[in-house]
Amino acid sequence: MSNFFAMLADPNMQWIFFGCMLLGLSSGVIGSFSYLRKQSLVGDTLAHAALPGICIAFMLTGVKSIGIFLIGAGIAGVIATFGIGYITRHSRLKQDAALGIVLSSFFGLGIVLLTFIQHGDYGNQSGLDKFLFGQAAAMVGSDVVTMSVICLALVSVCTLLFKQFKLISFDPGFAKGLGYPVALLEQLLMLLVVVAVVVGIQAVGVVLIAALLITPAVSARYWTNRLGFMVVLSGAFGALSGALGTWISSSVSNLPTGPVTVLAATAFFGISVLFGPERGLLAKRILRIRVKRRFLLENDIRKPVAGERMKGETAG
Repeated sequence: MSNFFAMLADPNMQWIFFGCMLLGLSSGVIGSFSYLRKQSLVGDTLAHAALPGICIAFMLTGVKSIGIFLIGAGIAGVIATFGIGYITRHSRLKQDAALGIVLSSFFGLGIVLLTFIQHGDYGNQSGLDKFLFGQAAAMVGSDVVTMSVICLALVSVCTLLFKQFKLISFDPGFAKGLGYPVALLEQLLMLLVVVAVVVGIQAVGVVLIAALLITPAVSARYWTNRLGFMVVLSGAFGALSGALGTWISSSVSNLPTGPVTVLAATAFFGISVLFGPERGLLAKRILRIRVKRRFLLENDIRKPVAGERMKGETAG
């Protein structure tokens, strides 16, 4: 515990700690709706699609700024989103195939551009490859402030439009019948996923950011059947994963924060799978034992009754 307070005593670690917590919180909240709409791979696709946007933004400006990278990655993510929709609507391919095509093509382009930058005449390209796996320790106060404002904005939008997102997640046809602009809401939700992905790239990287979107949501689903509580619990799991990831990585030298945060989220998932009150393996095992005992008890009660009935019929 002393290591935890020592970490909080460091001003730089304070920024990283709270930044990763807010990142996990917003990712968990947004990821809940993506998971319920069976779009778990969308976050992974948009994360990989953000890499060429980051590279192009650096090539045009020559500056390594989180704000500029956010703009470039956001534009690339929006293009990828419309690309997925276009392929799905104008071909016979299903969404999973469209996701695979967009993911591989954008990520391939990003790797090509990254290699071109590293072998080019750009004098400030050092550390640009850290966006592949993230480097939370490189964040400064201004980066964390930007992340925090965006994360709080994401949570606020989800809170204000909770009813609408709930409807399009479970029954888009009913939502359309009520007069809601379903297509606009779906695009808005996709845009929120893009923003969540982009804001977490520096901390977790394009390869692992999808885990923060989906893993807390899946973990929360094991504990409740109510959407509101699931969203809150998913955000809590994400925030705790960010806090644990920062704490553990600061306690052990040369341990990256992003991957440790993902492992912490995976640990919460493992706990949920085992101890979830309704869907967990332990709960199912206990329920199976109770049903078996009840069946045996009822069977033991029926045997004497059936024997007495047969004796009565024989005597008659």
